Amino acid sequence: MKKLAILFIALMLSPLSQAENFKEGTDYFVVSKTATKQAEVVEYFSFLCPACFRFEPLVADLKKNLPANVTFRKNHTETMGGNVGVEMAKTFAMSTLLKNSDAIVPKVFNAIHVQRLPMANIEDARVLFTDAGVSEKKFNSALKSYKLKRTTDQMRQNTKRFRITGVPSFIINGKYQVNNKKITSAEQFQELVNFLALKKD
Repeated sequence: MKKLAILFIALMLSPLSQAENFKEGTDYFVVSKTATKQAEVVEYFSFLCPACFRFEPLVADLKKNLPANVTFRKNHTETMGGNVGVEMAKTFAMSTLLKNSDAIVPKVFNAIHVQRLPMANIEDARVLFTDAGVSEKKFNSALKSYKLKRTTDQMRQNTKRFRITGVPSFIINGKYQVNNKKITSAEQFQELVNFLALKKD
């Protein structure tokens, strides 16, 4: 994990790369026989993951530069932290239900990795939602809703489907997975993701 975190820091400081001919089995892996109808990029991540935290600026740039017809979304995994990981997945699911992930995600990352605040369950994150403008009534309602369980269950199923064991991981069009070990620059990462998102075979 430490080596991966160092790599991601280096990515943000690396010089721009030249356009490359990306190869299956080297730069990316095929993880499904069929692709999704809608072009999409899904980042599998965990709030508990230091590398995911350091990767956030790169992800922000990626989202800005995706082709117009390509959607981006995050999927929180439960692969780290035991029960805390489960609670953090629920916290992210809550942010998607309340449609304020853009505000909540950086707040949770900052609370855990910068402020070092105790964040053991979704109740510990309540104040972060309040700071983002979510009322107590709205928070409590979402916390009790079946949609929260359904969203969390769906993320768990997605993680199992693609056999995600390490984060961050990027699944493109439900068919391709980026090989993080071969990424050497931020531009190369962007080019590879765009290449896979627009890949037709």
